[in-house]
Amino acid sequence: MDLATRLAELQKRTIEHREVLLTEEAAKTALVMPFLQSLGYDVFNPEEVVPEFTADVGIKKGEKGRLRHLRR
Repeated sequence: MDLATRLAELQKRTIEHREVLLTEEAAKTALVMPFLQSLGYDVFNPEEVVPEFTADVGIKKGEKGRLRHLRR
């Protein structure tokens, strides 16, 4: 399946389920992780995708992020 098809399916899922995706975790599980998978990441490989990483960004130090991809 090509990227455009996978993204179209994800868009359809987003529209169909937007009323029940009320929490961050629900959105991450239903939308973010499948999106990263469609880009070719193995979301279950901690060497590729790191949940809850800590990063220094600009003037903010030690900020918690949600997901971080490592490969590419």
